[in-house]
Amino acid sequence: MTLTITAQTISIRSIEQLQELSGENVKLCMQCATCTGMCPMTAEMDHSPRKVMHLAQFGMLDRLSDSNTWWKCASCHACTVKCPRGIDIAKVMEALRQRVLRTNKNYIEPSALPAERIAELPQIAMVAAFRKLTS
Repeated sequence: MTLTITAQTISIRSIEQLQELSGENVKLCMQCATCTGMCPMTAEMDHSPRKVMHLAQFGMLDRLSDSNTWWKCASCHACTVKCPRGIDIAKVMEALRQRVLRTNKNYIEPSALPAERIAELPQIAMVAAFRKLTS
């Protein structure tokens, strides 16, 4: 993916919205990639946490609209613990999930799950998934 950053591509509103939702200043990120190195879910993600933070710094979140990265985030806070700038990256990922869910678009559709699958999953897992992945 080629990334060209100009004054026209930077979305100040996206940066402000992300900071409002997460309480974190993504501009503090120095792109050291410690978050990606610590993340146990990186192999499952379309884009690394470092790349998400890089695009977030410029408000270019639309470039990641189809990404599964923030949905795959386990919110384990390993990235946050090791971040040299003290950014709570798990909160940023949660804010990115919230941006999508606030458009009333579910990441998973509970009514589309087969009854057999629902019966075999622990209830606590279902509740946690619905809280995280549905609007």
